Amino acid sequence: QVQLVESGGGSVQAGGSLRLSCVASGITYRSSCMGWFRQAPGKKREALASMYTASGSTYYADSVKGRFTISQDAPKNTVYLQMDRLEPEDTAMYYCATVPYGGSCRQIRPDFAYLGQGTWVTVSS
Repeated sequence: QVQLVESGGGSVQAGGSLRLSCVASGITYRSSCMGWFRQAPGKKREALASMYTASGSTYYADSVKGRFTISQDAPKNTVYLQMDRLEPEDTAMYYCATVPYGGSCRQIRPDFAYLGQGTWVTVSS
């Protein structure tokens, strides 16, 4: 049974930073695709970043490239999302994800991924 548990959300002022964590279980972590989505109120779920854990290859959406960094601690089955220079527009629920076999890690899709319960991020101006 796939289980993804996020933590690290909270409130921060614009320009600040947060680091989200996600502990994965029920998957073969060492050869998986892990990623992050977010969904702001009234908006579609948006793919942010993904990583193929075996190679460390990473992929980013243009909207967060240069501000967000995905990384991992493989022995802990944990993936992180470091978010810097946060903006009010980054306010959203953030979801950790893993893509099942057959899905693209370069372009992750919320309809072809297992998601965690989410952690809320609020950025105030």
